[in-house]
Amino acid sequence: MIDWKKKLTSRKFWAAVADFVGMLLIALHVADDTATQVTALIMAGAGVVAYILGEGLADAANNGVEYDEPVETDSSSDNLTERHD
Repeated sequence: MIDWKKKLTSRKFWAAVADFVGMLLIALHVADDTATQVTALIMAGAGVVAYILGEGLADAANNGVEYDEPVETDSSSDNLTERHD
């Protein structure tokens, strides 16, 4: 089963989506400027989605919410710890 939380916070996933859409627009003979703008919007939106989901998962981990899979947190933060349930 696909772990959508992990996929939607993956920079590689969003880079692949932006690359595919950009190449599709170019193949459909859309102006290069438009393809660039659409790709930039996808990446900007991906950053927002990843931030929101990441913060939500970190908050849930701090509040002791249980999940089927471990919640990974940013290792640079001293007050968050990685969970291994």
